Amino acid sequence: MRQHFAVIDEPIKAGGDDNAPTPVEYLLTAIGGCVSITLRMYAERKGWDLGEITVNVRQKEELTSEGIKKSLIEEISFEKEVTPEQKEKLLEIAGKCPVAKMVKGATPITSNIV
Repeated sequence: MRQHFAVIDEPIKAGGDDNAPTPVEYLLTAIGGCVSITLRMYAERKGWDLGEITVNVRQKEELTSEGIKKSLIEEISFEKEVTPEQKEKLLEIAGKCPVAKMVKGATPITSNIV
């Protein structure tokens, strides 16, 4: 990742040392960060002062007759008040985050051993 690196681990109960976030936690963080940046850029173009933007993303698991169904829940909040019209538009814009679109669209992954 350019000049950066990420440390990834698993909880002790999963055989890790719990020294860093899990791969899923990094994915949820990437989605939340991308949504936040996307909303900030849009709001700045519109001249809207949202204050601090907080995006919490969590995984939900539901047992169905077909097995475990997983979904992601985004909870977005703003420090400043927004109108109902702004909320509607910001929710639409949140869906344009490239990382979330990649996950929603189930981007094909090609694996190669090199």
